[in-house]
Amino acid sequence: MTSSPAPAVSRSAIVTALVLVVGGLAVIFDSTIVSIALKSLALDLGVPISTVQWVTTAYLLALGVAIPVVGWAQARFGGKRVWMFALTVFMGASVLCSLAWDAPSLIGFRVLQGLGGGLMMPLMATLAIQQVPKGEGLGKLMAMVSLPAALGPILGPTIGGLILNVADWRGLFWVNVPFCLAGLILAWRFIPADAPSAKPVLDWVGLVLVSPALVGILYGLSNVSQHGGLARPDVWLPVVAGILFLVAFVLTQTRRPAKALIDIGLLGRRPVAASSAVLFLSGASLFGSMLLLPLYYQLVRGADPLQAALMLIPQGVGALLSRTIAGNLTDRVGARIVAIGGFVIMGAATIPFALADAATNEWWLMAVLLVRGFGMGAVMIPVMSVAFVGLERDQVPHASIITRLAQQIGGAFGTALLAVILEAATSGASDLSQLADGFDAAFWAAVAFTVVAIGVCFALPAASGARAPKAESKTDAPAPATADVTASAPEPPAGA
Repeated sequence: MTSSPAPAVSRSAIVTALVLVVGGLAVIFDSTIVSIALKSLALDLGVPISTVQWVTTAYLLALGVAIPVVGWAQARFGGKRVWMFALTVFMGASVLCSLAWDAPSLIGFRVLQGLGGGLMMPLMATLAIQQVPKGEGLGKLMAMVSLPAALGPILGPTIGGLILNVADWRGLFWVNVPFCLAGLILAWRFIPADAPSAKPVLDWVGLVLVSPALVGILYGLSNVSQHGGLARPDVWLPVVAGILFLVAFVLTQTRRPAKALIDIGLLGRRPVAASSAVLFLSGASLFGSMLLLPLYYQLVRGADPLQAALMLIPQGVGALLSRTIAGNLTDRVGARIVAIGGFVIMGAATIPFALADAATNEWWLMAVLLVRGFGMGAVMIPVMSVAFVGLERDQVPHASIITRLAQQIGGAFGTALLAVILEAATSGASDLSQLADGFDAAFWAAVAFTVVAIGVCFALPAASGARAPKAESKTDAPAPATADVTASAPEPPAGA
């Protein structure tokens, strides 16, 4: 395939993306930054780890529940207003978390924080993409917008560990405030105002069905890592109930498309369906590995939590280094080639961990993590970009919701599955050698995720999302509500 020059991205689109990243960093970091403080929280609040674990679980559940209403909220109130409202809620909840007086109050404030964050995450992609006429330079733009999602799981625990070294757990929540304040000021000043397109009625039937569906699936999968695994009633029962609610939700959405909370019909478009499937698998690989890697360093290598977090920094550096390259390549040669290349690098760089033992050279593993991070960053950009190829402006929020939920559920699924494999493989281990062998089995499963993802990537469009047809354009202003804000339909794959 011959490549075409990467199209330029307008200054207003770049400014909008950077403003969104400032606010989005707080949400993404907060998803992982607290995980390293669970022991400190348990001791300070006088509760067992099983109780304080809800500080993380409640946040993630609220994050998932808020995502489906973003499309309606943007159409009803305008994207800029919803973004600033959600950022204000998140900031206020962060301050309340730092002032919590016991475990229940902290968990309650974390729910409020998750609701604000859940509104923000799909909006990040939506507001940025709607500033790009005909999808020109979509890969380059997504390289900026997806930066928090790539770095959060890696740098969050590290930042948390550093804060705990100089302050108590309350400082973990104050770190969000500067990001939120700066994000609010910049959003008010630079994000273009978008008037509400209509006054849609909220699909209460869909909301009542999708909320317990997401809560059931995410909550059930979060319990898999505990003793008993998949056989636990608090695992299979909520997951089964969640799946039943999800089936009912899909049926109601497809039968009432005009009133649907989420436009499920977009999954009939190959770019959206393929992107969602790959994001599910990439979420499983990314978040599943983020369970394995810190545990490997702590249990097999004897590192403390902060040391384990510091060992993961090379992966974040690799993800950062690949972003500009992957964004430009996505615009030049298309998402399929870049995504496949990224997954190949990720899988190849996971194999050394599947072969490692307690004596494997640490510098070698850190170098491998740098390469793995490079592949991980290269995967995220094309896969997130291609979902929006050929969509109308008012379809973009729905595609953003679908892909975000796919990644969220994929992350929970991957973490749960690898936790089960790890528990089974390390059960009865009596020395470091047997423990390392158990981790090897779990890392091979992570490699399998990438192999399956490579196969799914062949369903991604072969053409670059930047190749828009020539069209008359009077201004560089954002397209009206009925305009095609991304590229035209992609070329079919070779042989189609």
